[in-house]
Amino acid sequence: MDFTDVSLVELRVFREVAERGTLTAAATALGYTQSAVSRQIASLERAAQAPLLERRRDGVRLTAAGHVVLRRAATVLDEIDATARELAGLPAEGGTVRLGWFASAGAVLLPRAIAALRRTHPAITVATREGSTPALVRALRAGTLDLALLAMEPPYRPFDTESPSLAVQTLTERSLLLAVPTTHPFARADSVDVADLRGQRWIAAPSSGKEKLLGVWPGLDERPQIAHTARDWLAKLHLVAAGCGLTTIPSALAAAAPPGVRLVSVRGGPQELRRLVLARLPHPLPEPAARLAEALHAAATDAGAVP
Repeated sequence: MDFTDVSLVELRVFREVAERGTLTAAATALGYTQSAVSRQIASLERAAQAPLLERRRDGVRLTAAGHVVLRRAATVLDEIDATARELAGLPAEGGTVRLGWFASAGAVLLPRAIAALRRTHPAITVATREGSTPALVRALRAGTLDLALLAMEPPYRPFDTESPSLAVQTLTERSLLLAVPTTHPFARADSVDVADLRGQRWIAAPSSGKEKLLGVWPGLDERPQIAHTARDWLAKLHLVAAGCGLTTIPSALAAAAPPGVRLVSVRGGPQELRRLVLARLPHPLPEPAARLAEALHAAATDAGAVP
């Protein structure tokens, strides 16, 4: 086994494949052909004298040897990138934190936390990336993210079964609310009964990889009538304001509701608590990442989202 001739390009390609989950996606992200990515992986596997990837129909998974190489590659590449930043003249007390987040986290919590961090630690730079939960988990394991804001819903299963398990801190745990137009009869009360939701028109989006509809009240005992589909939370809320239907909304997004929308609670039926969690690999956080984690927790607390 000889790693003396392994190039940084090979390590970066391997990390991109581990993060993206397929050779094709990694090639697109890097601007390479798929055959070029395959050659870089093959060269790295020859140096390791072991397969690093398990090829599957739905993409690739790391082998045991692949996990070892990824962990070491992430350390090497992070040190190289840190050296480049230091040489570029970044303040010694600063640094860059790479944060991933899912769509609704960017409406209220994320901007508040970054603004607070900028006031208290102006030398820290936060680089953010929006993505789905599977993509953000892969990025954490690949070492291209330091922290990730992820959504969890009952039964709160682990994000995946790979090792090492992620360290997860719950920032919020709140019930869903129902967003209705201010002209709707439901808007006259603070809460409605779940039985009254029958026959309503909904604004929803299919959950990634699941049949469950995001935006429809969970456990509705009828086939929902979907009036409009939208993945963006703000688009859903503006459709509600226009009188186009109802949608669900995490309580943490209450501050983002536009004029024309009234938020009410629902009595009876299943009451699903939604969690917003901060995930990372299980090792001590560097100082800039630790400060960002504190700012995110403080922003959640200030918003009244932590019970």
